[in-house]
Amino acid sequence: MTEHINYDVLHPSYKALWDLLGEDAMMKIYKQFRGTQLQLPMKLYDRIELEEYLTQQHDGQNIRELSNIYGFSPRWIKEHMEK
Repeated sequence: MTEHINYDVLHPSYKALWDLLGEDAMMKIYKQFRGTQLQLPMKLYDRIELEEYLTQQHDGQNIRELSNIYGFSPRWIKEHMEK
């Protein structure tokens, strides 16, 4: 039996999740993380993992493009590719 969720009385945070992801995804998040305070980083990519990836996979070309893709400054990309 599925439970009926009354959108009109949801907490604003859950309304926002419902609006962004839909009812099913909002309920999955609620069941998995309720009571947990989530703090999401500004950067999507982990700088340590990215540094390792850049040193192994890239030859120093297209620094501007990599900067746009990963959200780190060209200077940071260049410095960490040279390690």
